[in-house]
Amino acid sequence: MNEIEQLSQSLADCGYIAGSDLATTIHLAEVLDRPILLEGDAGVGKTAVALALAKLRQCELIRLQCYEGLDSNTALYEWNYQRQLMTVRLREQADTDSAAIESEIFSEEYLLQRPLLQAIRSPQKSVLLIDEIDRADDEFEAFLLEVLAEFQITIPEIGTIKAVHKPIVVLTSNATRELCDALRRRCLYHFVDYPSFDKELQILTTHLPNIKNDLAQSIVSFIQTARKQNLKKTPGIAETLDWASALLHLNATTLSTSLPEIEATLGCLLKTRADNEQANQQWIATVLNESAQRSNLSNI
Repeated sequence: MNEIEQLSQSLADCGYIAGSDLATTIHLAEVLDRPILLEGDAGVGKTAVALALAKLRQCELIRLQCYEGLDSNTALYEWNYQRQLMTVRLREQADTDSAAIESEIFSEEYLLQRPLLQAIRSPQKSVLLIDEIDRADDEFEAFLLEVLAEFQITIPEIGTIKAVHKPIVVLTSNATRELCDALRRRCLYHFVDYPSFDKELQILTTHLPNIKNDLAQSIVSFIQTARKQNLKKTPGIAETLDWASALLHLNATTLSTSLPEIEATLGCLLKTRADNEQANQQWIATVLNESAQRSNLSNI
């Protein structure tokens, strides 16, 4: 078994089913010490890569959730202003000179570490997940480039802090906006698509080992067919697992005889009002019929 196959197996043991192409990207990212940029629709398992890597390498997962308006202070560090103010008042009452007060309140004791500083200062190698980088602003993206290039930051009151161990960096993007070329060049890129039938079936049976094979196959076939319908929010892998768990809880044995259970549990699969309104009995019957035809064709 070569290194790529071994990595794929190890990730599978941690609950993540990775193809050889993704396993190769992860392997090269660790060898070349480069960040990984995972792009794809929401729900295809991008974030789960970082979770599995942290579990596999037995290290801390540090997560930076990106959003519009995220700035460097929120991502790096902040000073504990309330505690600083309280200390200033106490020291002034004790007639402490201003230089001593300033030296005290701008010490590490008053420093609040945010995810990027936490990853840089980690005494062991960690996995740094920068989730949904496409939600952040262009300005933060430019700032992030500097951090990823040097893995050091300068705090004016304390000095320059360099990473003892560079973290394994995983960036995810739902492609809601175009990322800059400089960030893409800095990373090893992998597009995470919706899984094939066989891969999704393997994911399902890995997470729900007690599920009957016939039911698992019909669930995956139904979902794969549903993704081809005109849905506002395409169900991802998490929805597959939630729906399958719900059907098992309701003792469904086959989809073809479980129409009431399907109707009752579609909230696990469809996450918008428009999609739920579309999913009437006729829609369910159509998807069941098409998924059955797909299964029959695949078995020929």
